[in-house]
Amino acid sequence: MFYIEKLKKGHVWKRIFYERLTEPLHLNLLSIPVAMFGGFRARVEFDLIFRPQHAYGILASADLARSIGIDRVTLIEFGVASGAGLLNLCKISEAVTKLTGVRFRIFGFDSGAGLPLPKSYKDHPDLYQLGDYPMDFGKLQRALPSNCQLILGELSTTVGSFVAKLDKDAPVGFCSIDVDYYSSTVDALDVLKGPSEYYLPRVQVYVDDVQLESHNSWCGERLAINEFNQSQEMRKIEHHAFFRGSRLFRNANWIDHMMTLHVLDHPMRVTPPQRAQQAVLANPYLS
Repeated sequence: MFYIEKLKKGHVWKRIFYERLTEPLHLNLLSIPVAMFGGFRARVEFDLIFRPQHAYGILASADLARSIGIDRVTLIEFGVASGAGLLNLCKISEAVTKLTGVRFRIFGFDSGAGLPLPKSYKDHPDLYQLGDYPMDFGKLQRALPSNCQLILGELSTTVGSFVAKLDKDAPVGFCSIDVDYYSSTVDALDVLKGPSEYYLPRVQVYVDDVQLESHNSWCGERLAINEFNQSQEMRKIEHHAFFRGSRLFRNANWIDHMMTLHVLDHPMRVTPPQRAQQAVLANPYLS
């Protein structure tokens, strides 16, 4: 029923046409048996999970965590609104836990009352206005699993106290930012400024509001990220330059929204663990 309702929307068909049907025919044909019989990891590779940005980000964080001996990870969404994205995070995290054994703490930040007043042109008042994207708190709260918590209020007051309570045994591994405004994104990015051990060495970051033609480097989320990089010597958010080339389906729009926080002062970068064996390259010309 869920997918039937989604297919009733015109923009969904437009996305299927522009993103999926423009891909090589053999990949689309291979998608059919993968969708029917493939495991979760295969369906992530074939972009067959609803909100593939969540599926990729959560699975990548779990794989990294497991590789360095961590079995719990924190996931964060800024801009919950009706809660569809947050519930999707919860559902996907269950599947990732079954696959990897990594467990998750999930937090959703929102004002609870829709968007605040724009503070300046930087908040794109041409696109958004007071009260957009409200929440039905009671209904959403009842639908959330026990490992997910809503944090309501202005980000300027809630993020700081949240960072102070982060747990190094469950470092932040994925962060979704969908708060529309420059000013709200500035506040949200403060969540990435805590002590380095509160994060995985690389944190997957999904940035939603960068796609429209009116979005630019002088307003909104793009400006906030640029300023974050300029102000933080040891924390940098950037696109993985070869990410699109690593995906099977390369026309997917979500790829352009994925970024990585590099925690350059992470303990594993300061004092990296020593491998038991040296890395050696084979040379067939000398064999």
